[in-house]
Amino acid sequence: MAQTPARVFRFATSTDAATLDPHATNALFTYLIVSQVYEPLTHRGDDLKLHPGLAVRWEQVEPTRWRFHLRDGVKFSGGESFEAEDAAFSLARVKAPTSNYGIYVDTVAGTEVVDRLTLDVITRTPDATIPDKMSRVLVMDKGWSEANRSAVPQNFGQREETFAARNTNGTGPFVITRREVDQRTVMARNPAWWGTEAKAAPGNVTEFQYIVLNSDSTRVAALLSGEVDMVHVVPVQDIERIRRDPKLRVLEGQENRTVFLAMNQEADDLSSSDIRGKNPFKDVRVRQAVAHAIDVETLKRRTLRGQAVPTGSMWTQFVNGWTPETDRRLPYDRDRARALLAEAGYGQGFAIGFDCPVGTYDEACQAITAMLAQVGIKASLNLVPNSQFIGRIQRRESQFYALSWGVPTFDALYTLRAVMASRAVGGSASWNAGGYANAEFDALVKRVESETDPETRRGLIARAHALHNAELGHVPLYHMMIPWAVRQGVAVTHRADNQVQVREIRID
Repeated sequence: MAQTPARVFRFATSTDAATLDPHATNALFTYLIVSQVYEPLTHRGDDLKLHPGLAVRWEQVEPTRWRFHLRDGVKFSGGESFEAEDAAFSLARVKAPTSNYGIYVDTVAGTEVVDRLTLDVITRTPDATIPDKMSRVLVMDKGWSEANRSAVPQNFGQREETFAARNTNGTGPFVITRREVDQRTVMARNPAWWGTEAKAAPGNVTEFQYIVLNSDSTRVAALLSGEVDMVHVVPVQDIERIRRDPKLRVLEGQENRTVFLAMNQEADDLSSSDIRGKNPFKDVRVRQAVAHAIDVETLKRRTLRGQAVPTGSMWTQFVNGWTPETDRRLPYDRDRARALLAEAGYGQGFAIGFDCPVGTYDEACQAITAMLAQVGIKASLNLVPNSQFIGRIQRRESQFYALSWGVPTFDALYTLRAVMASRAVGGSASWNAGGYANAEFDALVKRVESETDPETRRGLIARAHALHNAELGHVPLYHMMIPWAVRQGVAVTHRADNQVQVREIRID
């Protein structure tokens, strides 16, 4: 029998996975790696629609009961058979306090194993988005996890080290063969993957190299010289240069991801500020001043070279619940910003630490720092590696920060609950490190999660978003554009969720 020719796909990006535990931190770059190894019950394809994954079909058998019929003959890379007990275990693991994926099981009350290949997911309230949410819950083997003391997710925020944080055992198309943290992760095609025989994906990649190049110039140079086949985070200043090279292609489109500013609104005193005894961000006028101080159109034109969509919304138009009315932002107005600061008692301005991750929107953070200084807010920019930045957010150490947020469920409840609702509502899945809290808003979120009429539900989402905008719980800035760059001969579909499913990629 003829051997399959080797097809090596060398993929360069700016940031490494923070962990290999698939439930420890809900972050883009971590998911880029772990989703090649582990699989969910439902799969979001390159068309961004739901497809069968480890479940071949599903139905809502009762208002609060979804039944998933599982795929037979699936093996974990360690040789164990995939069964309903593994799916039930994984859903329970995601609900654990140390998981950062609880947003996907926020309405799940529990599970029932009907038989070896049938699982019921029981919700505490009717939830039509369960199949969408299941597309992000990666399934682990119960026996392997328990045997390796990894039955609960790694406590990433507290820097815990576990076996599952450095080792994997999934059902997916690839297995990790080498890992050099913050440098390179090499994966080989999983010979036992069920999808090969089932022809579940058209890709022909036999080895996947995930290469971390923090420097923009180094990443681009590697592409231009032929050392890598694709660059995932393309610096905007190099797009035209890449486009002029006949050996390369630039794939462009808006990402389903929004960049916003968050401020600590709960502490009585901010350690990184020069104001003692009170917290400027508790005053809505200060938050309004921050919004008025930022010239997003100039940010788009000069810093981001047009690669942004200015917004007043916490989610994009791709998301169920978006409306034009809640996408209006406060206008750029330095004089108004200064006046608001004076009204709030900060006529001389104030100093504050400002956290931002390296490698994705750090240039925007630098420009924002200069804009804030023009109105008297002296933000001291702290650029840190992504894994450290995520840890600071999860430990609630950041007092003023920029964050980008995608919506993998394509439904606004994901952001309402995980970012905007109080931490009492968001629980362990909360990314609301600034502590914005409003009882009326939380009550609306509770109504959204149980409302079954689509139009009524969208109206509730709009009311909640308008309330949040009026109080500047966060300051939305822009939706990201995501240019990818690939060499000729690489067939890859540009996705609005910025995910790269290597199982789909064909290379010459």
